[in-house]
Amino acid sequence: MVREQTRYSRLAQITEIIKKKSELRTMLQHVVRAISEEIVQCNAVGIFLPQEDGTFKGFAGKPDLINGVSIDTQVIDPAKDLLAKEVIEMKQTIYIADTSKDHRPDRQPVDAFKVRSLLALPISFEEELFGLVFLFDYDRPMKLKESDIRRVEAYVNMAAIAIQNANHLLQKDHLIVEKQLLLDITSELSRCSSVQESLDKCFFYLGRVLRSDNIAVYLLDPCDKQKIRSTVLSKDSDEARTGWDTTHEKIQADPPYQAIIEKVIQTKTITFIPDVQADRAISNYVDHFNIKNLLIIPFVSMGEVLGVIAVVNAKKNELHDCTSQVQLAQSIVDATAPAFSNLQYTDQLESLVEERTKELAAVNEKVTSIIEGIKDGFFALDENFVFTYVNKHQFLPKNKTVNDVLGKSIWAVYPESIGTVMYKELHRVLEEGLSVQFEMHSVYEDQWHEIVAYPCDGGVCCLFKNITEKKKYEQEIKRLSSLDLIGQMAAGISHEIRNPMTTVRGFLQLLQKESRFEDYHHYFKLMIEELDRANSIITEFLSMGNTRTSDLELLDLNAIIHGITPLIKIDAFSQNKIVEVDTADIPKLFLNRNEIRQLLINLYRNGLEAMNEGQVLTIRTYKEGDDCVVMTVQDEGTGIQPEILEKLGTPFFTTKDNGTGLGLGVCYAIAARHHAKIDIQTSSKGTTFFIKFHLKP
Repeated sequence: MVREQTRYSRLAQITEIIKKKSELRTMLQHVVRAISEEIVQCNAVGIFLPQEDGTFKGFAGKPDLINGVSIDTQVIDPAKDLLAKEVIEMKQTIYIADTSKDHRPDRQPVDAFKVRSLLALPISFEEELFGLVFLFDYDRPMKLKESDIRRVEAYVNMAAIAIQNANHLLQKDHLIVEKQLLLDITSELSRCSSVQESLDKCFFYLGRVLRSDNIAVYLLDPCDKQKIRSTVLSKDSDEARTGWDTTHEKIQADPPYQAIIEKVIQTKTITFIPDVQADRAISNYVDHFNIKNLLIIPFVSMGEVLGVIAVVNAKKNELHDCTSQVQLAQSIVDATAPAFSNLQYTDQLESLVEERTKELAAVNEKVTSIIEGIKDGFFALDENFVFTYVNKHQFLPKNKTVNDVLGKSIWAVYPESIGTVMYKELHRVLEEGLSVQFEMHSVYEDQWHEIVAYPCDGGVCCLFKNITEKKKYEQEIKRLSSLDLIGQMAAGISHEIRNPMTTVRGFLQLLQKESRFEDYHHYFKLMIEELDRANSIITEFLSMGNTRTSDLELLDLNAIIHGITPLIKIDAFSQNKIVEVDTADIPKLFLNRNEIRQLLINLYRNGLEAMNEGQVLTIRTYKEGDDCVVMTVQDEGTGIQPEILEKLGTPFFTTKDNGTGLGLGVCYAIAARHHAKIDIQTSSKGTTFFIKFHLKP
């Protein structure tokens, strides 16, 4: 009776806390504390709330730290935790009295905390899931009764009510914020003095609501309501920041995108595409612009369509509450449209005056823009070698600016250039009226330039191109050629090393047969083994370094595999391991029989060494697509660590005590000579090597 009274007292206390509308974390901590006091045989209680990515993150728990880790760092992924998945789908309590006999819980936390029994409950109300609750023990089962579980469910129901109330309060706060936002933008729009300022206000508030800076408005031509007259970008958009202000124009010109705009204009209704990847009509085009979702809002004032406003997002999850966010965005646009329309009329009157002025400068700007559009440097000199024009891409040594050099002689500004190739060639252009092209190394910095100079209006025009990287590339090619020659010399020397090694080995064998040296036989044997090991390293090294094309014949890959299978099975049998061969019908390939045998031997031996007794090594062949034949060597070892996987194939890198580190290097070299590719898949259950031979070169 005392225990029942205590429980009722706890429930009443939690009810009072919920009525007071305390902070959610405080309320849930009271629920956790009540559960832990009610179910004394459990060691830990945790409440997990849903996240945007589908996982559940720890929010409140007791104790505060488990093995030094706080509850708010714990994440449950239903994709991996079958228990959590079942609780979510069924919305029912699940009690596992013995976790060793149940496969549903995630084994990693169960093993880490030595959980022997586990109680999982959904926090739900009226079919809506608010979160999950987990109770578990440390190294001893809780042995819960049905009555214990019912008591825990009573507290969990209180948690559901607390979360629901908190959500209602949050929704009310959102409504207040939305109303205040609309009041703010209406007030600010009333003080705008230009069309651009009104659009900036609109973009600013849309950016706050939709969490995107990539916003554009497409305005209709007042004289032709079917034609988009102009595009205005948000000043914070990616295109505006990079200077690539034609992105939205390019998208708008695409037929599928254009069709969406026309539909919005005609129907005066919003179009929202939450996932453009699912809409194949436009996804192929917008992939280039990294667009994930798209919102197009009609821009209407007094029933007249002024255009549309488009908002794009690069992340799928930018819009968290799509319906409310989109509705609020429409309200912002509706508030902006009347202010924009009034300001647009004023601007049209002012633009008539400005248009005439702009026409006068248009011709000059066009010529200048063409020259400025040249990505390389460009400058012009008069007959006295005085700078008359310098474009923005022209590099000026000694930290000079365009204003520093215009109107001055190039030889006065840069006297160090007198007597150089450039000095002589520019004089030749002016004196002989010829166009010249030459390369020169700068006297001011470590750079190379290619210069095209030609006569123009009594002076000289020069196109200046930086070719420093080209020069470095040419030098690198020369260096690599030298290294290749050195490599060939090293290969020749390696072959020559074998001759004295063979002689020494022969004499050691002769000495080994002399009875008077019987006491030294074990030394002779050791020296012979080391000579053989050195010879093997040289052989593998030469094979790896060989870049010549192999002598290839049209051969049956399956026949080569079956030919070497008896050797592989004998080797496996001696190690008490199993080899299985599974070959499919594949076309013949251009192969070098000996090299393919060597590649297969290296791979299967590595596989056998990675496995324990009784495990299986599998060799397969199959056709992949129309232009690829695949050979796989799969073992059941413990897999390859990531830090080791990165270095596989590196010469002399090995994890074996007596390895040379050349075996896989030889495999990669052989694959390269066969125009094949080696891919690796590895896990704790084993490693598979994929050798992919392409039928088409």
